[in-house]
Amino acid sequence: MENYGLDLHCQMILDEYRENHSVFEKIEEIVGQQLRKCVEDNKIYVNAIETRVKAEKSLAGKLELKGQKYTTLSDITDIVGARVITFYQEEVDKIAALIEIEKVFDIDWDCSVDKRRMVELDRFGYLSLHYICRIPKSTYFDPEHPEINEYRFELQMRTALQHVWATMDHDTGYKSGFEVPKEYLRNLSRLAGLLELADEQFSIIRTEITEYRRKIQTLVSDGNFDEVPLNGDTFRSYLSMNPFKKLIEKIAAVNQAEIVEDNLMRYLEILLSLDLKTLGDLDRMKKKCQESAYQLSLRQFAGTDLDIVTLSMALQNLCVVYIVKQGGGVKELQHFYDLLYGENKYNADRAQHIKEKIDQIKII
Repeated sequence: MENYGLDLHCQMILDEYRENHSVFEKIEEIVGQQLRKCVEDNKIYVNAIETRVKAEKSLAGKLELKGQKYTTLSDITDIVGARVITFYQEEVDKIAALIEIEKVFDIDWDCSVDKRRMVELDRFGYLSLHYICRIPKSTYFDPEHPEINEYRFELQMRTALQHVWATMDHDTGYKSGFEVPKEYLRNLSRLAGLLELADEQFSIIRTEITEYRRKIQTLVSDGNFDEVPLNGDTFRSYLSMNPFKKLIEKIAAVNQAEIVEDNLMRYLEILLSLDLKTLGDLDRMKKKCQESAYQLSLRQFAGTDLDIVTLSMALQNLCVVYIVKQGGGVKELQHFYDLLYGENKYNADRAQHIKEKIDQIKII
């Protein structure tokens, strides 16, 4: 064993650490498991969950500097450390609340601290929420090792940007005992301010996007389609209403065919290329073209015993009918198939074939 030159008191604390190292490893394992279960059960997507047992050399250094502060090893609360790194500030509070409400750990409130309340500009990277905790017996208890429930551990919760700053700041030696020239400290402080602003803005933007999506969903559910631009979010909301259900069921009924679900989101690019700018434009296209789309489907089914149709057949036929109604011909239909299937040698034949079928019906 390495001799760190500690006094007798500190050496006794270090010896206790060595004797209980397996206990600390078990605490680390349980803490990691509980944290991962907490975020997974509550469907919170985090950047990372980290755990560690303090290295012996690190503990020896701490004891050398301020060992007289500690009576026993139990007074050192960060032998086992855990960190949850979130993407957004509000998720720090959410995870903290869950740990308290769900009693994931017993929290030592007297020793816990919310460092986010610190106001110094250059402290951004260290503004974590720190809980000092114990593992409750209701979570894990081994009568042969009751100390697992007695030793405390430190839990830090902070955002990804705070974590990046703290890591980079530590790498510069900012926390070392050497004096850093004031011009460097000033630049570090300016950078900390920028990162703190970015952290706040990410949360604000996320909230605004969530509100926007909620507003769009309300407009879609209320049928106010003309107020809703056609994009990925709005088209997905529109599809959730099964707008092509009646048409595909009517088509399938011709041969008593089974309807197979498929992905209609791939049609978004095509619909935008048809100069449909709002859900109102799309809905009007559907209403104006659905009878002709049905008649086209009858021609496609004629003389076949096809007993399976895909949901997208309704939308595909709506699109080809709309293209022809807008004055398009084989060239425009081939472009449609190029967008749908990718450019290949069969699309010209598809376009010619579908144009012949459309010419057999009266476009309504």
